[in-house]
Amino acid sequence: MAAYKVKVATGTDLLSGTMDSISLTIVGTQGQSHKQLLNHFGRDFATGAVDEYTVRCPQDLGELVIIRLHKERYSFLPKNSWYCNYVQICAPDGRIYHFPAYQWMDGYETLALREATGKTAAEDTLPILLEHRQEEIRAKQDFYHWRVFVPGLPNYVHIPSYRPPVRRNPNRPEWNGYIPGFPILINIKATKFLNSNLRFSFIKTASFFFRLGPMALGFKLRGLVDCKQSWKRLKDIKKIFPANKSIVSEYVAEHWAEDSFFGYQYLNGINPGLLRRCTRIPDKFPVTDDMVAPFLGEGTCLQAELEKGNIYLADYRILEGIPTIELNGRKQHHCAPLCLLHFGPEGNMMPIAIQLSQTPGPDCPIFLPSDSEWDWLLAKTWVRYAEFYCHEAISHLLETHLIAEAFCLAMMRQLPMCHPLYKLLVPHTRYTIQINSIGRALLLNEGGLSARGMSLGLEGFAEVMVRALSETTYDSLYLPNDFVERGVQDLPGYYYRDDSLAVWDALERYVTEIITYYYPCDAAVEGDPELQSWVQEIFKECLLGRESSGFPQRLRTVPELIRYVTIVIYTCSAKHAAVNTGQLEYTAWMPNFPSSMRNPPMQAKGLTTLETFMDTLPDVKTTCITLLVLWTLSREPDDKRPLGHFPDIHFVEEAPRRSMESLRRRLAQISHNIRQRNKCLPIPYYYLDPVLIENSISI
Repeated sequence: MAAYKVKVATGTDLLSGTMDSISLTIVGTQGQSHKQLLNHFGRDFATGAVDEYTVRCPQDLGELVIIRLHKERYSFLPKNSWYCNYVQICAPDGRIYHFPAYQWMDGYETLALREATGKTAAEDTLPILLEHRQEEIRAKQDFYHWRVFVPGLPNYVHIPSYRPPVRRNPNRPEWNGYIPGFPILINIKATKFLNSNLRFSFIKTASFFFRLGPMALGFKLRGLVDCKQSWKRLKDIKKIFPANKSIVSEYVAEHWAEDSFFGYQYLNGINPGLLRRCTRIPDKFPVTDDMVAPFLGEGTCLQAELEKGNIYLADYRILEGIPTIELNGRKQHHCAPLCLLHFGPEGNMMPIAIQLSQTPGPDCPIFLPSDSEWDWLLAKTWVRYAEFYCHEAISHLLETHLIAEAFCLAMMRQLPMCHPLYKLLVPHTRYTIQINSIGRALLLNEGGLSARGMSLGLEGFAEVMVRALSETTYDSLYLPNDFVERGVQDLPGYYYRDDSLAVWDALERYVTEIITYYYPCDAAVEGDPELQSWVQEIFKECLLGRESSGFPQRLRTVPELIRYVTIVIYTCSAKHAAVNTGQLEYTAWMPNFPSSMRNPPMQAKGLTTLETFMDTLPDVKTTCITLLVLWTLSREPDDKRPLGHFPDIHFVEEAPRRSMESLRRRLAQISHNIRQRNKCLPIPYYYLDPVLIENSISI
């Protein structure tokens, strides 16, 4: 008689346990056990428990390859869901086998799990294992389908005619989409189709929505969301979030009008990837030396500064020609500006010329720092308005959320759980589909932010993203290339660049160690059909088959695979942190980041006053709707997993486990370096501190 010692770990999230009956079948190379009920005196499978059992078999089962967990009705008790972390089995010869699950079992069902060793299809020889991986992929492809979100944008997850086989988990909180006293009713149908394995944990759900409701109700009680009037005084804007302050948010509110801070935000604000070195003034922006010479310092000229590499350009051409909507009964306005900046010997990036159109002419003056105070301030505010769209639509929503969701869905559909790439990538997909479903409801529906708080409205906001995706290239997502291509690889004081490259290097080294362990040669990469299907599906469903993107349709070498996977992990973690974490700090002072403008761009100089400036900014209601949504989507709820922390045990081999520990050490050193540097800075830059970076896009 062979005795197998079994440990079954139930999830630690609230209400992960079950009262249903759980049985186990063990399958080995020399036979399988009978289906055995896992039951002992007292409560089994409680939240956070690791229950131990003994399964006895008439003979040794050989090497263990698969287990089956059977969840069935227990007497008169109602069915409830169960989250299984893993099953661990000690064989009679003392060998330990690990079977990762990390998923919900909602109904009465059987879940088959493989032993945890990472294997590509070429390494599987047993028919039962080949059949298991094929059936797993087939089942996921039948369940998860691609669906068109907006033509021209990455497709997203759809479960066609989904009818849960059982009642949705009654132990997990539902939200009906209503924010008390607030005019946005979120289309919660956008999230109801998600099964339990894609949804937030109980703690994260409660944290996310129960923070939103009271804040929205507070806005309502203070009369902010019913006021369609202009702000009477700039200082009144501080009253929106009186208790939500930080060093950075206070600095923004005090210094937002200063040219040096305006330029600083291009380097270390929340959209730090737009600025380019300018070697020639474009014809559409006819800046002359006479215009800007007073702002360049003595003994130099515009051509000399161009040749030295000290002139930079922010071009918002992608926003040109998009129509606007009405908000609160008033027509909104829009522009696609150009901004020329100079990096001076004092180490400041300073704006020196602004044009509020892509087409020069007598009705489109070039605004200069020497113009009147309010002309120059309003011109800069128009540029910050354009920044809102380039940040929220492109850098944030498209280039992290939507692209990462496509990476995630392709992984779920094409890679089985035993695949080394699945094990490597799955921590970086946690909750991404859930937060994107919420994001689509909050931002991109008729009652959402784009329709109620943005000049461009729902269609215009989507059009910005469509245009951006049509220009997205594979090289632009490869971080080291991006800095070189924009000519900013040696620009001083660019902390975003320094920190992002440090994190990139740590991730690339980690990916290299994992990939070279499982793929010893190029032939192993090219001969992996599941890997190639994953890559092809991303090209088709994310880049929409656009060959000009340069995205590979097939990977042939180990270095190609390392680069590809590093791009995926960086996009799903650090890239998102850089554009998301500081949202509230830089936007709470609305004039620094307005989502709408109520007057047309100035066509002449000398006409702007404090009154016209205030009348151009968003009204009180629009401001509050916008800031509440940004507050919600930038505050990380509980249940966080910082970059490099992998509590779920997917890898069991020693080599990848060592690589994970090495990654944590490297990230800890980066965190230390960032914190030491920040002690000497008037504005700390900490958005890429690994401690603050999530493994995945979960907010």
